[in-house]
Amino acid sequence: MAEAGPVYDAVVVGGGPSGATAAQTLAREGRTVVLLDRDGRIKPCGGAIPPRLVRDFDIPEALIVARARGARIVAPSARTVDMPIDGGYVGMVDREHFDEALRVRAARNGAERVTGTFDHITRRGDGTVTVHYRDKVGGTLHAIDTRVVVGADGARSQVARQEVPGGGMVKCVFAYHEIIDTPDGIDEDRCDVYYQRDLSPDFYAWIFPHGRTASVGTGSMQKGFPLRQATAVLRDRAGLAGATTIRCEGAPIPLKPLKRWDNGRDVVLAGDAAGTVAPASGEGIYYAMVGGQIAAEAALAYLETGDARALAGARKTFMKAHGRVFWILGILQAFWYTTDRRRERFVSICADPDVQRLTWQSYMNKELVRSDPLAHLRIFLKDSAHLLGLARVR
Repeated sequence: MAEAGPVYDAVVVGGGPSGATAAQTLAREGRTVVLLDRDGRIKPCGGAIPPRLVRDFDIPEALIVARARGARIVAPSARTVDMPIDGGYVGMVDREHFDEALRVRAARNGAERVTGTFDHITRRGDGTVTVHYRDKVGGTLHAIDTRVVVGADGARSQVARQEVPGGGMVKCVFAYHEIIDTPDGIDEDRCDVYYQRDLSPDFYAWIFPHGRTASVGTGSMQKGFPLRQATAVLRDRAGLAGATTIRCEGAPIPLKPLKRWDNGRDVVLAGDAAGTVAPASGEGIYYAMVGGQIAAEAALAYLETGDARALAGARKTFMKAHGRVFWILGILQAFWYTTDRRRERFVSICADPDVQRLTWQSYMNKELVRSDPLAHLRIFLKDSAHLLGLARVR
């Protein structure tokens, strides 16, 4: 009979920003942690992070490959609106290096890294959870015993699907991007966002600077929409058709938090597995890392008390801090992204100085700006005029 292995305090499934942050948080508190991750998986992502993430998670300067000082919004009519950032920036990272740096940091804090693909969970009568995974080489099944599991294995999370009621049923945008060599002439200080139907009928396409490279991609909720073809059109339209393609990635991106993040027993979700990507913008790195930290804190409370109700606190804590932003962005996407006429008006709204200032302040600090009621009133009146078709589209 094989000798029983150690029982870890936690197994974190998934080594993206959320899982790596959860593993680091648990290990830093002295808990024994395994970070189980598939090797070589890179998520399609523009790579935008706000200054608050850099501050809160102590991101090294070397991982920020560019700082965008504004955005250019392109309407269905090809009209453009520039949105400069006054006194701030959007940090840009390359997920290939950013994610690995977070995993390395988790390991330095004491997490044990294991490469493999999650398969399923079983349980023993003493409350021990066994995480079964397959190795990369021969697909051999292995097992790790633990007390709690953090599922951070992406939008199509197997942990969520198998363990959490309603898991794996999250609404998604299907995203695809290409990392290309940055040719001479591309604006490295600006993010370009395209609201054009041939590039995306219900979301947006983008060109984001990454220093010596750039992320060029698009997304759509319509199954079967030709993402690769649309990206080729975007590259041609932007004069990037001849740029060398370094790598290509595609994946679903969730746009609505799951109604439940735990199984009421010994599993809690985080990141894309929990659906924490902001609607309308598709921003996910900040919310993934916050969600990973919150999930880890819920797991710590469970480990200390043995009360599984602590795991449900993860969703409550996250939604209390960010639920209102997700709700507002969800309404924005549901209305303004549906037709070219509405998207044309949406781009007109983006030209408003009040909208620009409050948008960037909210983005950089990750909270709604409440200190300027007159600006909010002006935005409300202007939005109402566009909703009623009374405002002139410029």
